[in-house]
Amino acid sequence: MDCGGLLDPALPDRLQLRSGRAKIAVLIPFAQRAAGDCTTLAAEEVIVPRKPIVGGNWKMNTNRGSAASLASAVASAHQDDSGVEVIIFPPFPYLLEVGRAISGSAVMLGAQDVYHEADGAFTGEVSAAMLRDCGCRWVLTGHSERRHVIGEDDALVNRKTRAALEAGLSVILCIGETREQRAAGETDDVNTRQLTAGLQGVSASQSGRIAIAYEPVWAIGTGLTATPDDAQAAHAAIRATLAEIFDPSTAAAMRIQYGGSMKPGNAAGLMKMPDVDGGLIGGASLNAGDFSAIVQAAVRA
Repeated sequence: MDCGGLLDPALPDRLQLRSGRAKIAVLIPFAQRAAGDCTTLAAEEVIVPRKPIVGGNWKMNTNRGSAASLASAVASAHQDDSGVEVIIFPPFPYLLEVGRAISGSAVMLGAQDVYHEADGAFTGEVSAAMLRDCGCRWVLTGHSERRHVIGEDDALVNRKTRAALEAGLSVILCIGETREQRAAGETDDVNTRQLTAGLQGVSASQSGRIAIAYEPVWAIGTGLTATPDDAQAAHAAIRATLAEIFDPSTAAAMRIQYGGSMKPGNAAGLMKMPDVDGGLIGGASLNAGDFSAIVQAAVRA
């Protein structure tokens, strides 16, 4: 039997994917693929549904009043679990205010950054324990603006990632290439380097509390967006790297968001791709209606 479009010949001995509303990942052993048999499940195969995840990164926007109002509007639209994990990442000063506004809803609270030390003389920094004390369940690490504006390197991103996980937070690890790197054909190399460095010392048992956000830097805040096929190609390569870092079944279960100017108008096309498991939303997350429309696109994907 011909396995049709289920298999990617570029990924021998790695996980293969079937698309669908639940984003089902199917691992087909090499010997079975070689025989062209996709009709039965061998003992080595793993079927893993991936729940979409949509995060709203407010960056350095809003004030105390507008943050509370925006959070309340998002919470009103997502009172119940719709099959998508929804997280908002307000600025540090408004974590408590936003946490109160979303209390009782399905929306989770996240922070935009974290420091890797538990406490001490680190003026201006915020520890993972402090974030948890404010009600945060998630934190971003490696966001492109932290890397390219603030100057964080892979080693620091890794320390922050491990510190957050060890403190009990879940992490969205952000990776992605610049315009110059993309033009030079280095997209996969950059993503592999940032992913491998960012996850150094992280165990497979911690992978359930990690999502990856692919952020093509050239698309953030520019209005430019990767095509669905471009995003899928990058995400598939990222998942293959995760299989090498951990193992194929772990990689199959991990969620990979797209994070480059996703909007209501392009969200459905991006999220229908089999390896796109949601979005990390910037500008559009500052409008509750737009953000909710993106969440609904994830529900329907």
